[in-house]
Parts: sequence; C-alpha cells; structure tokens
Amino acid sequence: MRESESGLPIEPVYGPDALEGWDPGERLGEPGGYPFTRGVYPSMYTGRPWTMRQYAGFGTAVESNARYRQLIAHGTAGLSVAFDLPTQMGHDSDAPIASGEVGKVGVAVDSVEDMRVL
Repeated sequence: MRESESGLPIEPVYGPDALEGWDPGERLGEPGGYPFTRGVYPSMYTGRPWTMRQYAGFGTAVESNARYRQLIAHGTAGLSVAFDLPTQMGHDSDAPIASGEVGKVGVAVDSVEDMRVL
C-alpha cells in the first residue's frame, strides 16, 4: 500500500467493498448544496451552459480595455485578465527587475488607476 503526500493510505485498486459503512449521499451532498462536490447549480449545465472565458491582456490598461471591449462586442460572455509577469510578482513596471517583461505576456498594472482603466 502506498501513501499520498499527505500520508493517507492509497490502495492499488478500489472495489465496492471500499464503500462499506460510507454513505455517499451524506458525504457528497446534493448538486447545488454543501459541500458542492457535485457542482454549484442544482441542474448543473443542463439548465445553464458553460461560461467560455477569454483569457486576455497585453501592453497597457488602455490597450487591454480596448481589446476587452472588442471581445465583448463580438460575443464573449466571460473575461479573465492576463497580468504581465512583473504585475504578478508585485513589481512596478519601472522596477529594474521588470526590465524587458512589462506588458509582454499580459497587461501591466501599477496602480489603482490602471485597474479603473482596465
């Protein structure tokens, strides 16, 4: 028998006997109810389709805002902001360590005003 990284035992194969004394209804809950192991909506995606999110961001907050508006105008229903590496690491764009990375793989955000524009 192996152990997980948390020290929990892992059997090589699990069969029906592994559920003896275990009530799935009690442990798993109902769809849309605590502990949400079966989804957050009672009907799940039969009543509400998946949200397809567009992950976007580049350059400045102004440039990224223009791109987000374009995506929304063409039917995007969900957006996720891609921040550049210096922003993700908590560095301002003018920090020496940020040189060459500002706005490359995401949008540079250095202030609350940048977030407002974004």
